[in-house]
Amino acid sequence: MRLTHRKVATGAVGAAVTLLALAGCSSGGSAKAEAKVPATATGSLEELAADVDCKPNLQTDADEIRQAICDTDDGKYILLTFATDRGQREWLNTAEDYGGYFLVGRKWTVSVGKEKVVDALQGRLGGTIEVGASHASHQ
Repeated sequence: MRLTHRKVATGAVGAAVTLLALAGCSSGGSAKAEAKVPATATGSLEELAADVDCKPNLQTDADEIRQAICDTDDGKYILLTFATDRGQREWLNTAEDYGGYFLVGRKWTVSVGKEKVVDALQGRLGGTIEVGASHASHQ
């Protein structure tokens, strides 16, 4: 597994509000033992939610993005699906500026505030973990 760290200069109020509402500032990633990661899941928002035993609370249902809040035994997180790969990458590039952890699959993303939650979800959905900007020490 490869953790990536990106800082992007652009901002978007919607992504910031959504992520900060759940995550707050993160303290940065820590090294962890490699775990066996399953093949990356595919499907609709509802199918992905079922894979993690989530009853999705749908917040956005638009052609280009669907977004739901999940609150499961693993923790609280945002599950998003995208119409295009480009739309997903643009959303991630902006959201990562606000910190947190992101589990990324093809045309879906899980936005999480806590590393242990993203680790648990990766064990069920596969995907790649990306780490947003750290806000632990503002210089």
